Amino acid sequence: MCVNCIRNEVDITEGIPKQATIHFCKGCERYLQPPGIWVTAQLESRELLTLCLKKLKGLTKVRLIDAGFIWTEPHSRRIKVKLTIQKEVFANTILQQIFEVEYIVSTQQCDECTRLAAQNTWKAAVQVRQKVEHKRTFLYLEQLILKHNVHKDTTNIKEAKDGIDFFYGQRGHAIKMVEFLSSVTPTRYKTSEQLISTDIHTSTSNYKFTYSVEIAPVCKDDIVCIPKKLAKLMGNIPQLLLVTRISNSIHLMDINTLNQVDVLCVTYWRHQFTALASVKNMVEFYVLDVEPLGPVKGKHVLADVHVARMADFGRNDDVYICRSHLGAILSPGDTVLGYDLSRSNFNNEDFDKLDRSALPDVFLVRKTFPARRKKNKQRNWKIQQLGKEVDEMLPRKQDQARIDNDMEAFLRDIEEDPEFRSTINIFKNAAANAAATGGAVDSDMVDEDEDDEEEEFPEISLAEMLDEITINDDGPDEPEAAYMDED
Repeated sequence: MCVNCIRNEVDITEGIPKQATIHFCKGCERYLQPPGIWVTAQLESRELLTLCLKKLKGLTKVRLIDAGFIWTEPHSRRIKVKLTIQKEVFANTILQQIFEVEYIVSTQQCDECTRLAAQNTWKAAVQVRQKVEHKRTFLYLEQLILKHNVHKDTTNIKEAKDGIDFFYGQRGHAIKMVEFLSSVTPTRYKTSEQLISTDIHTSTSNYKFTYSVEIAPVCKDDIVCIPKKLAKLMGNIPQLLLVTRISNSIHLMDINTLNQVDVLCVTYWRHQFTALASVKNMVEFYVLDVEPLGPVKGKHVLADVHVARMADFGRNDDVYICRSHLGAILSPGDTVLGYDLSRSNFNNEDFDKLDRSALPDVFLVRKTFPARRKKNKQRNWKIQQLGKEVDEMLPRKQDQARIDNDMEAFLRDIEEDPEFRSTINIFKNAAANAAATGGAVDSDMVDEDEDDEEEEFPEISLAEMLDEITINDDGPDEPEAAYMDED
């Protein structure tokens, strides 16, 4: 038989449907890829062509040579594809044929849009809480989450009392957040589930999962009195210690010997302890004299420091001699923050059992820069913040003042501690830099400001700052990061 007669007798497109249906979600503009995956594809794109070809069942029995779209009206809900195929017929005879397949675009709502329309926008939630007086831990967690882009899968972020709530469309994303929090802070969590619906025909159920994460109520620069049993477990270390750093474990230091111990997360929740005093209880002292004693461990130098309370300076002659780990950075005339144990009362059973005569009167924590803090100078850097949703009721005036004070204290910690700010992202403040270089400044005023500044104040260099670049490649439901400019 000749070729024309073979074509009349044999149809190699037999078994390949000439019409098919694909499903399209109007809400998120995605196509259904069976069995349950929704993919984004533009008209006449490679992704859409792949999706169309997978819908044809008999295409595996022939050899596909070419495939392409035939232009149709965008609103016609019809997609036409021209295919060129080859197949061997009879003996050593290969037949090639061109034909068209028409796809009907049918609208169908995806699962995420269905939950959104039914006000059921999340399937898993992570509730993070810490029972302390300030927000320093959450401000630092927020920077870590932004740096590592852990919030990319959230459908919503809501600020709540004593913490933050993260909402997710899938349970696996919530588990990833819980694992991340456990890797950066000492936490424990509980899981609960709520039945939403049940299909009795297929024996399938729909649940909502909630992960309640509790962060240890201990922060950096707190003083703690650990239980006696835990002190023996740690090598008979003294019970009154200073918290130097918080990671997935709690780092404690004895200021009399510079010995340091790490309390693991499992150990802490087995022998729990809380802070005797936090940052808000610290008092400012004036340094009169510093006598180094010799022991050095890393950046810490043991020394005897003579200090007087700034509130009493010039009114009385009360001088305290205390042992401190800040011998390398303190000098006469400096100011330092610390805890005045001689005038403090603590409601703690472990602290009441200690011998008060053997305890120091003053517990020095860190050096301060009061001359620099009094200036209302705009910072040439800024940090990011998560796009959080607040409660319907606005915070009271005193609560808003407390939030602003916590933020200002956090920004000062970033300025004064190079090791602390190395773990977060800092961005250039273009508005502050433009204001500093745009107008004329009186030279006498500049000289006066320079005289008031602390000479040893740790400046944030330009090498530590990142350029402000935002790329919005996220989905429509993902909260965007909002930049914050603090004076």
